[in-house]
Amino acid sequence: MMQASSTIQIQIEAYGAVEKLLPSNLVIQTPLHSDIGAVLTQLAELYPEAKTLIERCACAIGEDIVARHTTIQQAMTLVLLSPVAGG
Repeated sequence: MMQASSTIQIQIEAYGAVEKLLPSNLVIQTPLHSDIGAVLTQLAELYPEAKTLIERCACAIGEDIVARHTTIQQAMTLVLLSPVAGG
């Protein structure tokens, strides 16, 4: 059965430095068939103080790291992983 809406709901989970700049339990609506890059652009517009970190985050769906050009086909949880430095 097809969704009646032309938007889908994306739950955002953030870890690391970006987690401090985004609200917990963050859910955004995005057009159906958007890509992850478009979702990240939308997030950066909503939370400009997090823009630099959002641009540097790795993205994951489940346990899989995904590319920013990955098309979103259904409601899901997008995980943002801040880059880490160690020594």
